[in-house]
Amino acid sequence: MKKLQGIAVSPGVAVGEALVMDNEGFRIPRRFVARNAVEQELERLKKAIDAASDEIEHNQKAVAHELGDQYAAIFEAHLQMLQGAKLRSELEEMICQRHYSPEYAVSRTFRRYAELFERLQAESFASKANDIRDIEKRLLRNLLGHRREGLSKLTSPVLVLAHNLTPSETANLDRQFVQGFVTEVGGPGSHTAVVAGALEIPAVLGTGPFLNEVSGGDLVIIDGDAGLVILHPDEETIARYRHEAEEIRSLALQLEELRDLPAVTSDGTQITLLGNIEFPYEVDHCVARGADGIGLYRTEFLYLEAEKQPDEEVHYEAYSRVVETMGQKPVTIRTFDLGADKVPHLPVAEDERNPFLGLRSIRLALRNVPMFRTQLRAALRVSVLGNVRIMFPLVSTLLELRQAKMVLADVMEDLDERKIPFDPNLEIGMMVEVPSACVMIDQFVNEVDFLSIGTNDLIQYTLAVDRSNKDVVGLYNSADPSVLKLIDMVVRAADARGVPVNLCGQMSSSTVYTMLLLGLGLRRLSVTPGAIPEVKKICRSVTIASCQEVAQRALAMENARDIKSFLKGELKKWVPEFVP
Repeated sequence: MKKLQGIAVSPGVAVGEALVMDNEGFRIPRRFVARNAVEQELERLKKAIDAASDEIEHNQKAVAHELGDQYAAIFEAHLQMLQGAKLRSELEEMICQRHYSPEYAVSRTFRRYAELFERLQAESFASKANDIRDIEKRLLRNLLGHRREGLSKLTSPVLVLAHNLTPSETANLDRQFVQGFVTEVGGPGSHTAVVAGALEIPAVLGTGPFLNEVSGGDLVIIDGDAGLVILHPDEETIARYRHEAEEIRSLALQLEELRDLPAVTSDGTQITLLGNIEFPYEVDHCVARGADGIGLYRTEFLYLEAEKQPDEEVHYEAYSRVVETMGQKPVTIRTFDLGADKVPHLPVAEDERNPFLGLRSIRLALRNVPMFRTQLRAALRVSVLGNVRIMFPLVSTLLELRQAKMVLADVMEDLDERKIPFDPNLEIGMMVEVPSACVMIDQFVNEVDFLSIGTNDLIQYTLAVDRSNKDVVGLYNSADPSVLKLIDMVVRAADARGVPVNLCGQMSSSTVYTMLLLGLGLRRLSVTPGAIPEVKKICRSVTIASCQEVAQRALAMENARDIKSFLKGELKKWVPEFVP
């Protein structure tokens, strides 16, 4: 058994068979072959070994010609290993006796050999392990070829293990069969993490390298609450986690009773609980959990999943599905929060070395006004179907906000001239995600109808931490005193001006922070649909006075570790079932 510590990005526990995606995108399934197919599979294995041998011989000759025989010796060793009678016998035995597919037999056998050499802890043996993995990949390339299987063709429940998953790959995971996923890289607040929460499946990112230690079909445990991944768990651990998963399901059933009850604190303060959604189908999750509306409708999926820029009707269809389902409850549509590096339809600047500080979000929209207008036209047309609000992301200066409002006003004028109906009085808001917006918040509150604090980016920019960089992601912390002081600053300024303020980052979905946020004065929280029942339970269990005391004590502390420990202790006093 081996435990890997990663970063928890989507809660829950999953126990199941691994589906391994290696660095080259190979899916290595644990697939069994029928008895009458054994001879055919043995022939496939033979052809793959022959093809791999030919490739190695070609490389050997090329290197010998260019660099000399001494440098080509490594390929001779590869060839001897691949053509060894012992190896072939072992592979054939797995296919004939255990009815393993050749792919699974190769993956299982080579990885066992590699692990054996790595345990010997000598430099020469480590080199041997790398040779073995090189041969394994070569064989798998020849076995799979055009038969590579994507994540869209699953037929049974799996846990996906990968080096990385792009946002679009994550978005296209089959929710019927993918019960959780783990990646070697990535961090909190990334788009992949956001999509994991939308899928409502346990997910852990940033574990570091581990794919060489697991094969498709191996039993794995994903603990999305603790950020823990357990490979080859023993029976006791399996039993404990299955019991924990059952307790989570039992608690979820109890919380369902709160669905139609208001999120009112025990001393009578009404809290508005809104849903964060990424995809139109998530609106059903919000309705099922009693959300008071949609506080953040991310629209990036329309661009990430498309082969070309989505037109106005594509936008309209996606928005109308959500707005009509919510009736007269508010739906806040955020304009696209994309980087130029993520939009396949736009040219990428050659010097875009740090996309997080580059052409993205509202900057990208103002640089590509026709694309921006297309989205705004659809959002305005949808406004007659319900209670729609429009929100601009990553606003850092007053000029950006005013330019965005001018584009919106121009689109309104165009629709009016064409006699296309829309709500001319719909509310306009902005995301508060960068320190400059916090510092100038006393000016911004005069320009908008509402504010929404996006803590994912605010933490990143305040602490100068690239949340997708595994080397510094440990510094990314919602409980950092500087972040709390900025949130406090924004809420105070908004209250003084009478402007509603919401908080919609991952921080709002974490029950550890609920009392703190209420104590800071927030009365609107926008959370992932799955978190609504738990956050509502806390709201109904606490008093505002107790939350204000928690907030004041937290603001007086010097470091994130002490703050988070204190918050967990306070949560345990009021809602002990939420703290393990």
